[in-house]
Amino acid sequence: MDLTRLFAAEGPFASAISEFRSRPMQRAMAERITETIEHSGILVIEAGTGTGKTLAYLVPALLAGGKVLLSTASKTLQDQLFQRDLPAVCAALQRPVSMALLKGRANYVCHLHLARALDSGRFHSPGEVRDLKKIAQFAARSDSGDRMACQSVSEESAAWPYAVSTRDNCLGSECPNVRDCFVLKARKKALEADVVVINHHLFFADVWLKDEGAGELLPNANVVIFDEAHQLPDIASLFFGERLSTGQLLDLCRDVREAAAIGAADYAPLPKAAHALEKALRDARLAFTSPATGGRLPAEQISVTGRSALEAVTPLLADLRLQIEMQAMRSEELEQLADRCGDAEQHWQRWLAGQGVLESGAREQVRWLEVTTYGVTLHATPLDIGSEFAQCLRGDDTQGRAWIFTSATLSVRGNFAHYLSQIGVPEAQTAVWDSPYEYERQALLYVPSQMPEANTPAYTRAVVERAWPVVQASQGRAFLLFTSLRALQEAKTLMTQYLANAGLNWPLLVQGDDSRSALLARFRSEDHAILLGSQSFWEGVDVAGEALSLVVIDKLPFQPPDDPVLAARIDQLRQAGGNPFFEIQLPQAVINLKQGAGRLIRRETDRGVLMICDTRLVDKPYGRRIWQSLPPMRRTRIEAEAVAFFAQNNDPNNLEEMASIV
Repeated sequence: MDLTRLFAAEGPFASAISEFRSRPMQRAMAERITETIEHSGILVIEAGTGTGKTLAYLVPALLAGGKVLLSTASKTLQDQLFQRDLPAVCAALQRPVSMALLKGRANYVCHLHLARALDSGRFHSPGEVRDLKKIAQFAARSDSGDRMACQSVSEESAAWPYAVSTRDNCLGSECPNVRDCFVLKARKKALEADVVVINHHLFFADVWLKDEGAGELLPNANVVIFDEAHQLPDIASLFFGERLSTGQLLDLCRDVREAAAIGAADYAPLPKAAHALEKALRDARLAFTSPATGGRLPAEQISVTGRSALEAVTPLLADLRLQIEMQAMRSEELEQLADRCGDAEQHWQRWLAGQGVLESGAREQVRWLEVTTYGVTLHATPLDIGSEFAQCLRGDDTQGRAWIFTSATLSVRGNFAHYLSQIGVPEAQTAVWDSPYEYERQALLYVPSQMPEANTPAYTRAVVERAWPVVQASQGRAFLLFTSLRALQEAKTLMTQYLANAGLNWPLLVQGDDSRSALLARFRSEDHAILLGSQSFWEGVDVAGEALSLVVIDKLPFQPPDDPVLAARIDQLRQAGGNPFFEIQLPQAVINLKQGAGRLIRRETDRGVLMICDTRLVDKPYGRRIWQSLPPMRRTRIEAEAVAFFAQNNDPNNLEEMASIV
């Protein structure tokens, strides 16, 4: 089909898709992707908000025929592609295409574990019991078993871990419910479909690692498209490295108790060994206080007390393995648990011995510890995932395949060097299409003057103080985004005081007070809402119209330099003669900032103010690189001009020319 005709104002998409607008950059992007597919190439595309990139990659992929794998970073976009975008495009093209939606196994109800959980009666609250019964009712009538389709139970319910399986505790073909397994049904559909929609975690866990046969999806694909591709490097780091958490071991103990109750009820030492290990795991968590770097600590900096607590786990893991092995012949599940416990024991010992959990002689890695409210995780992360990723793209079974990477944020002023290095394909073709929105008319970038240094104790108070007049002018309808949870909580207290002093009953929504989806639903539906968020609200959030008219960002989102993985990568690059700030830290901060700034203008009719409180954007020589990577908004440092943006009856023609920050 002729792309010019398809993307024309009077073409088939105009009548089939209500939001469709004929845009030259969308057609140009589709043409470039078509060429890449024809030549089985690798193409990395940055497409600004409003470009229409989803349509631009779907059309060439569907017209090319063959098998298409679409991978996203979020389940939200995954569902949108499968339920809305793909059916609309197929209808407009009048091309019948079989489609499948495939998620990780934790997204599907497991009949076996759900039944066992209901029978065991071991729960922490009556709410968990109520939710499990609702999940059981859902599973009985559902064709997919997809937990997101279970509207009666919150996605964040504590009951879900009891109702799903994991890679560790799935019995596979030995499961008595194998014929009804929702995971296997979903994978069977995926193997037969022309287009499969997955997410990045599944790509690495179930495709690259060939988890239980799911790797068959990738060799059959002619085109692989990564949307929200900016998240690939971080997700790849998780899967190319390894990790073992106290939470995983507690799950192991729970599964041992349940299996023992069924297959070895007369053998008391087995549940006793599981109980002893559980106690040691909880003691290990109590031995650590969360470090300042978001709970991340290099292995070399673990205290004597912390290390002793971790070492105390080792003999109890060994004892549990021994007790399981003595009863393993009594059931398939106990036999599987013996292997699982043995693997965990080896990983735990090797990490403590300074070998990490990667094979001896593997590429350079950093061992580190993550401390959360609920447990401790031992990590071994490779410093360079580019070579691993490149092998995935260049394997023997990938010949003749096209790879498309796209996002609104992949470059620094059109330079893709940082991203291409991260994914290991410096030779890939690149392209940039800017947003079609009229940012100079629709938006204002405001950087307040006379702010304290970003690392001083008074900084967050100054952020809220300077933001308050603009929040009042915008009548709420604001996101205040913070780079740390500590700043977020301080801002919550301060903003509560400001609202009370002003006698305003505007909704104050704070990350952590409810689920992300519930907070967004309230923000969209309630007038004058103010949302305080951290990392999870910087991206993947689409609030169009006046409901979001102000985005405030407290600091430039540089990763803490003492983060264990970043610190190790900085040292590695410095030893190689590179410049870590300009080659790692600055590019990543720019990409993150572009994501946060991208929350403001989502449609052609949107208007608003982006307030970045960090004056390094203006005062530091590198600041120019950063703001020049943002959309071309008018710029000011004058509070009155930011307030006036909202005071002119939303008529941009009444606004005076804004001052420049340079």
